[in-house]
Amino acid sequence: MEKLTLTEMFTSLGSAIAGLMFAWAMFQQYFPHQLRGYLDRYTQKLVSLLYPYIQITFHEYSGHRMKQTEVYANIQNYLSTNSSTRAKRLKADVINDSQSVILTMDDYEETTDEYNGVKIWWASSKRIPKTQTFSFSPEAEERRFFKLTVHRRHRDLITNSYIDHVMKEGKSIAIRNRRRKLYTNNPSQDWSRWKATKWSHVVFEHPASFETLAMTDKKKRDIMNDLIKFSNGKEYYAKVGKPWKRGYLLHGPPGTGKSTMIAAMANLLNYDIYDLELTTVKNNSELRRLLIETTGKSIIIIEDIDCSLDLTGQRKPKAKDGDEEDAKESKDPISEKKKKDEEESKKESKVTLSGLLNFIDGIWSACGGERIIVFTTNYVEKLDPALIRRGRMDKHIEMSYCCFEALKVLARNYLDVDDHELFSRVSELLGEIKMTPADVAENLMPKSDEEDAESCLKNLIAALEEAKEEEARKKTEEEEEKAKLKAEKEAKEKEKDDEKENGKIDKEIKENGFISDGDKRSSD
Repeated sequence: MEKLTLTEMFTSLGSAIAGLMFAWAMFQQYFPHQLRGYLDRYTQKLVSLLYPYIQITFHEYSGHRMKQTEVYANIQNYLSTNSSTRAKRLKADVINDSQSVILTMDDYEETTDEYNGVKIWWASSKRIPKTQTFSFSPEAEERRFFKLTVHRRHRDLITNSYIDHVMKEGKSIAIRNRRRKLYTNNPSQDWSRWKATKWSHVVFEHPASFETLAMTDKKKRDIMNDLIKFSNGKEYYAKVGKPWKRGYLLHGPPGTGKSTMIAAMANLLNYDIYDLELTTVKNNSELRRLLIETTGKSIIIIEDIDCSLDLTGQRKPKAKDGDEEDAKESKDPISEKKKKDEEESKKESKVTLSGLLNFIDGIWSACGGERIIVFTTNYVEKLDPALIRRGRMDKHIEMSYCCFEALKVLARNYLDVDDHELFSRVSELLGEIKMTPADVAENLMPKSDEEDAESCLKNLIAALEEAKEEEARKKTEEEEEKAKLKAEKEAKEKEKDDEKENGKIDKEIKENGFISDGDKRSSD
């Protein structure tokens, strides 16, 4: 038999395909519709008996189709690491909250994965509806899905461990690629608007780090170790039966770096920040709803908590009647008006101390996990002890004035110098004068291209000397004022004694009609 030519082979193949298509068309037209379901069902069973693989489908939308399922998103993140090196056709996507473009498998593309020596096939597909409908989100009408294929003898491995492995890896990849955010709470009257949220956000891009933080190395290491221990402590917190959260109280004078510390904490742990403004929260119920809307791996901060709401005096004993009368007598019209205005502004919020305490460590605080709650204050003595006790604010961090070790950090940051002959003079002055790191940094920062490290250090020395002179002047004025008050007090006491003595003499004259010899001699 002569060999068929290539043209004859393609002709025969085309004829065979055409015949199959004609037979399928006849089947679709004349085979009873009621029997097709039975035929498909038993055909599928026959194929499943002979086909040695199982398939698992993960759809992009489930139930409420307008929101992508977390499972699909995690698989997409997981496959992005494999598909970029193995798949032949890729597409570039900008995943929500991602820092960069992510390469994922294109539609109808396949890739392979290996887990514990088992080969696994992944395919990306989609179904387009036959009838087009109007939708605000046309992309949601396309039913995308991932299909996992594996030999059926590995069913237990896939269902018991591999899928969990994919979910965990997908979440960790999403966390690494996400753009961190800085949130602030919206007023409750805006919550009911269309597409409104309880929190609005911007991208968090603060450059602060513990390396550039003006603080002693020992204190920085202690705080960093505590933060890292917390972030890795999920199993430990579950073992001891505590919610996975931790409270930090940052206290100290203004300008000592409390806000910078929070930014450094967020950058170290790769956490989001929720800046809670208590004055816009109407009641305790709204406070709980805001807490529920926060996510894990976040820092919830309330800055200047002593000024946010009147939470400091709710447990103080009432003033006595005598104290109230004294207070009434010493009322200043200007201060009273200012106090009244503050009280009126605080009346809008009915958040109580009890509600805030429950927010920190109540039952509702256990929802979610891996949260840090931070309070900042300039006057820690004003806060209610129940608010800052251990268990609520677990770690108290005092942000103090600039020391010499902190100065060296600032000099390295602003001047790129690790040592200088003027350091000794600066160190001596810092031991005598209290200056905040913010003031030191402002004096060290070059104001023009002509200024170098030496001129900036001299500016700092001049500022410290000026502050020293100002402090000495204030101290002299205070001493003079004290001496003046003391002299006035002594003069008043002497005047009272003289009046008392004169009163005694007048009394004797009235009673006896004469002055005693002793009094006479003294008067002479």
